[in-house]
Amino acid sequence: MIDKLRNCFDEMVVYKDLKKSNFFSALSLPSFMRDWLLKKFEDENGHFDSDELVRFVRTYLPRKDDWTAIKNQVVIEHERVKFLAKVSIDIDIKTGEVSFALPDFGLSSKDTIIEDSVWQICKEDLVRGRETWGMVEIGYRPPDDYDVEFLKNRAKGANRGKIKLITFKTFCPYTIDVDYYKDARREFTTSEWLDVLLSAVDYNPSGYLGDDEKKLTMLTRLLPFIEKRLNLIELAPKGTGKSYLFGRVSRFGWLSSGGIMSRAKMFYDQNKRAVGLVSGNDFITLDEVQTISFTDVDEMRAALKGYLESGIFTVGNYEGIADAGVILCGNIKKETMDADGYSNMFEELPNVFHESALIERFHGFIKGWNIPRMNDDLKIAGWALNSEYFCSVLHELREDMSYRAVVDELIEVPEAADTRDTEAVKRIATAYLKLLFPNVREPGDITAREFKRYCLDRARKMRDTIKYQLGVLDEEYRGKDIPVFSVRPDPEVQKG
Repeated sequence: MIDKLRNCFDEMVVYKDLKKSNFFSALSLPSFMRDWLLKKFEDENGHFDSDELVRFVRTYLPRKDDWTAIKNQVVIEHERVKFLAKVSIDIDIKTGEVSFALPDFGLSSKDTIIEDSVWQICKEDLVRGRETWGMVEIGYRPPDDYDVEFLKNRAKGANRGKIKLITFKTFCPYTIDVDYYKDARREFTTSEWLDVLLSAVDYNPSGYLGDDEKKLTMLTRLLPFIEKRLNLIELAPKGTGKSYLFGRVSRFGWLSSGGIMSRAKMFYDQNKRAVGLVSGNDFITLDEVQTISFTDVDEMRAALKGYLESGIFTVGNYEGIADAGVILCGNIKKETMDADGYSNMFEELPNVFHESALIERFHGFIKGWNIPRMNDDLKIAGWALNSEYFCSVLHELREDMSYRAVVDELIEVPEAADTRDTEAVKRIATAYLKLLFPNVREPGDITAREFKRYCLDRARKMRDTIKYQLGVLDEEYRGKDIPVFSVRPDPEVQKG
């Protein structure tokens, strides 16, 4: 299988050894950054010079604490400094001035400038997303050192000293060819593909001892990576790796662990006139949800209900649209776990989630107790898809609507089926189809049996748990089941 993986994906495969080496753990790098470095420094046998790599990290991956020193180099010493960073762009509508921010270092766009000559070179890379990772080179433009065009700009504060972008090179070292990824899936059996997916997010498939149910439950965590506005709840024992997967593997998601969450941070800040987390990420994970407090429970509940339903949020006079899914993660007691979803699991969630109308808007539930506790045997030690490449593909697949059309064709919905249940099941099934069978272009590309087993039945069970818990919370839902969905039979079976 490894030879097949390397033959199919070639440059997109790296050798990861998280089991034997704590080298990268000590560097505390997210997976997408680690795999980018591995690709840069590994030879064809997976070996790399650790000293050389450490020198690169110390030179080009500064910590937040290093920002004052960088600012001194740039502003006082008038030096150029180059490093890897996440960049966001702001274009002033009134003046046409382009500026940038480095959110990880607290540098806002009001103190920066991108001059036109630089902007013309790097604008295609910088306008692709709200935030872009790349190698930045910055310098300083003193207050009295501005060009003729700059003189024309009479906007208030425009003649202040600013940090300027000198060069930018995109972080992504390759072009994402989604069609190639889809076609490559045909080279693998479904069982092999599960292993490809697990190893892409740093897990060792052999550690699951051939238990496909545990593998699939683990992979369920990737569904919000690949499908827009998929809202899930996961309760799991401690140590199953949910924080790692949602917070360290993809650069397109956001993990919030405990603390205080406000409507301004989540949706829109009226004072700063800035959009919140849902607008710049593929998914928002509220981890350790039992310990999260909300500045205004009623305000947050109202905003969440509107957003989870339609993707639209309204704050004051501002109306926004976003695609991020919302995931609630929390730990669960052993006695609740033993009831396998048939006791009141949500009683320990914050008050904001004690309302059936809000819980109903979550599409499915992940039974985290079916995922084994993390141990060394579950850490990848071998060739695997580059996490950065893999997560970029998942990000691109969010835009592909063709899978939903296939799901609409394959699922037979009974008359008078509940609209929210139908949408939830179809959305989860679509995410499974994209993840497990990306090669499917039309209904005939997957058998009814495979679709039922890997997509529909799993989606139905995830929704069924939400439905049961709704009955626990609110007698209006008690005793009500989700509709009986079925799969349209294969044409050959219909003829028989």
